This record gives sequence, C-alpha cells and structure tokens, in this order.
Amino acid sequence: MHIGDLITHHARYRPCHPAVVFGDTRLNYAAFNRRVNRLANAMQGLGIEKGQTIATLLPNCLELLEIYWAAAKTGVVVVPLSPMLLGAGLASLLGDSDAVLLFSNSALRGVVDAARESIGRLADGRVVLVDGVAPGCLDYSTFTDTSDEEPRNPELSPDDIYNIMYTSGTTGLPKGIVHTHRIRANYCTLMASAFRINPESVVLHTGSIVFNGAFTTLMPTFYKGATYILHPQFDVEALIETIKRDKVTHTMMVPSQIIAMMASPRFDPAEMRSLEMILSLGAPLHNEYKDALNHHLPGRFYELYGLTEGFVTILDRNDAVRKQGSVGVPIPFSGMRIELEDGSIAGPNQIGEIVGSSPLLMPGYFKRPDLTAHAMPDGWLRTGDLGYTDEDGYLYLVDRKKEMIDSGGVKIYPHDIEEILVRHPDVQEAAVFGVPHEKWGETPLAAVVLKPSRSVTAEQLKEWTNLRVSARYQRVSDVVIMTAFPRNAAGKTLKRELRDAYWQGRDGKI
Repeated sequence: MHIGDLITHHARYRPCHPAVVFGDTRLNYAAFNRRVNRLANAMQGLGIEKGQTIATLLPNCLELLEIYWAAAKTGVVVVPLSPMLLGAGLASLLGDSDAVLLFSNSALRGVVDAARESIGRLADGRVVLVDGVAPGCLDYSTFTDTSDEEPRNPELSPDDIYNIMYTSGTTGLPKGIVHTHRIRANYCTLMASAFRINPESVVLHTGSIVFNGAFTTLMPTFYKGATYILHPQFDVEALIETIKRDKVTHTMMVPSQIIAMMASPRFDPAEMRSLEMILSLGAPLHNEYKDALNHHLPGRFYELYGLTEGFVTILDRNDAVRKQGSVGVPIPFSGMRIELEDGSIAGPNQIGEIVGSSPLLMPGYFKRPDLTAHAMPDGWLRTGDLGYTDEDGYLYLVDRKKEMIDSGGVKIYPHDIEEILVRHPDVQEAAVFGVPHEKWGETPLAAVVLKPSRSVTAEQLKEWTNLRVSARYQRVSDVVIMTAFPRNAAGKTLKRELRDAYWQGRDGKI
C-alpha cells in the first residue's frame, strides 16, 4: 500500500463526497480520481516510470493537485518548485533534481524557455503547459486525453521516494529534502489526529501548495476523504467569504495572513463560527495577535513549529492560552532535546539548539550525503533554531542561530524586540535584524509595516521601542518604515533580503 491508494479508496467507497473545490470547479472523489488516472496513464504512456523525477513550476491550480496524486499512484517523484523562480534558479533546480518532465503554464513560459536551454532532458515534448499550446510544449488537456482506468501498479514500497522539496532559500542555498511514501503517510495519520480532521471536515488552503507547510493539511484531508478547498492565491476577502459560505472547519495561514484577516473590515467572528482550527505556521505569531485571535475566535488556535526536514511540534488549541508563547510539544513517536554549546543537554529554561527526531524525518538531502551527515550526525536533526523547554516540556522558540545578533559579545534575539514593536498601536508587522556597527560589530535595526492610515514617524517608533526594551543592548539603532516586506511564495518574510538591501544601501533606506 502507498499514498496513491487514498484517492482510489475514496473513489470506490465514498465516490459522491466532495473532494476538491477550485474556483467554480467542484469535484467529488469519483470525478477527481478519473482526472488523476488520466494524468497517471499519460505519464506512463510517455515512458515515465517509478523513480523518475517530474517537476512543476505552477501557481495554485487544480492541475497541480492532480500532479501530486498522479505521482503518488505511479511512483514518479514530484518536485514542486516556486513559481517565483527565475530562469537561472529554475535551471539549477531542474538539473539538481534530474527532472525529465516539467509542468508549467503560459505566464511562466519565458522562465521555462530560459532554463530549458541548459537542460537537455527537457527537449520538445517534455514540457507540459496546463493552459494552452505552444511550440515545443505539450497541451495538458491533449496530453491527458487517455484512459481514466487505474494506471499500472508500480509495486511501490513505503520507503520509495514520493517527492523532493527544495528549501525556500530563507536561510541559504536551496537543498533538496527527500520525503518518502512512508513519511507522507505519517503526515496523513499524525496530522489528522493532531488537528482533529475527520471525513466531514472542510479544509481551506489559501497559500501556495508548493511549500511543505501545505502538506500538513493537504495530506490528512485526502487521507480522511474530507473536502479540500484551494484558492489561487491568498486573498483575505475571498478567505473570509469562503469560510462563511462553505462552512470551513480547518484552515492554516502564515502570521502575516492571520494579521491581514483580523485587520480586514469584513472580519466578523460571528460569521466564522464553523471554524474548528486556525493553524499558524512558518514563523512565530506575536503574542499581541494571539491575544486578539483567541479573544475573537476562542478555542481554535493551533501553532506548528517545524522544518521541512521533518521535526515538528504542535501547540494544541486547548493549550493555546495556558501555554501562550510556546510552540507546543513534539508529535507522537518523536524525541526532542535542547543542546548547549558544549554538547550537554539543557535543563528547563536553558537556551540551546533544538535537536529532534520524528516519524516525519527525511532520509536525507537529495544527492548530498555530506549535508545529511552534518544535519543529522546521529540520526537526530540539528535544527539551527534556539529555544528552551519549560518544566512541563513545552517548547519555546528564541530565534534562529543565524538571525541572532552579536553586539559586542552580547547575544540579542530579534524576536524579543519584535514582540515589543508590534504592541505599538500603529505597527502591523515588525522584523528586526543585525546591521554593521563600528564599535559593537552589529546592532539591531527594525523594519516595520504600519497599519492603514497610521502616521507615526520612524524616530517616534525608535524612541517608543527603546524606552520599553529590557536591556540597553536591545535598543534599536534605527527604524525603517516600509509599505510591505519581501516574502517568498509561502508568505514568509525574507529577513535576509531586508538585511542585504540595507547593507547595500547603507543610507538607512531599504
């Protein structure tokens, strides 16, 4: 058995239950299974077999979901790539992943053509466009004009590779993270249990599904045979309307999206009472917004801390107020420890590196045993994140090792300063990072996005913040007001881009 059997199972035993909603298209499990089968048979007809790699360069669309499940049925390895890639980046990842087929669309064809020049494997007939015909490319509708019967059995084992997820690049050069059928099956069962997803759940996803965080709700939804609503992209008004109209029970967002939802004039908690889960992940949600969310929609907030490599903790909705500030505890069958700099194990409330093991843990980085050995020297993942546990074993994040600011030998954690900044009534979001300082080496700088129609000045914000920090060395050297933060397609703030822009300009502007 492998995860591709899930769609087949539901098509047989609950064929009329709603499976997928995308725009005006609503498919039950029988109809969705037929579409997946046509794609699976088309790939096998092209000679693409178990273990070969296909890639996608697509925004959210129905075809992307079909590709995920057709790959699961055939044993083909799927590599979802960010549609924000440029030609050189795409060529690099296509080459690294050994992709023999690429799915994309007309809007991204220029990027595809720039990359294809350097990838001989993607000759004519090896690029499929989901929305039209172009020279040297296959048309998706014509390509999938095949049988809708079940494809040939690839005789998969649980440890065969299902997909390769390339890191988003927020912390360095992308690496290919391998996930097997067994790992994704564990996503199905463990996440369904953690988030209380059942066969009658209605799960909404509005962010990009090419990033690993999406699989925390995607996999359990299809495991349970529930309903999955996918939006083309995050749109706060569409999110609110869909929750109201379709009685959505579960949704996940990154912090910036939760903040945007609560800031919307159309946000009305009374019309969102169908929600049983609001999951925050991707970055810490500041306590100021947790308080507001738990006030407006109590008993629904979950928080997930996790790495694509496979270590995860979850703060349950029943602990959200009692353990506010924590990111919860490891999922079942996992282990966690906090390691100090000398390699010893930390006690409660001692800050160190988070190290973990998990049923979701990758077997390794694709074709990089050297990086794998460095990240998991003893089979436990070194996360590169700093945190501590309380007396009950709940995890609290401090910051990423790489984002910690070293000012004259004193460690400064940006998150502590950000928590202060977002308490200002005019501040919507804050990002703190280190910039060069002649005397101290580094000093904190704050970039902020203001709430609409607010007019506080950077100097006023600097003075307000520096009066409230707990130590002199936490005082920010400057505040820069921005209209928006740079983000990746998953919605994460790219602090590295903020820092690089400041270092390049050195004039206080980003």
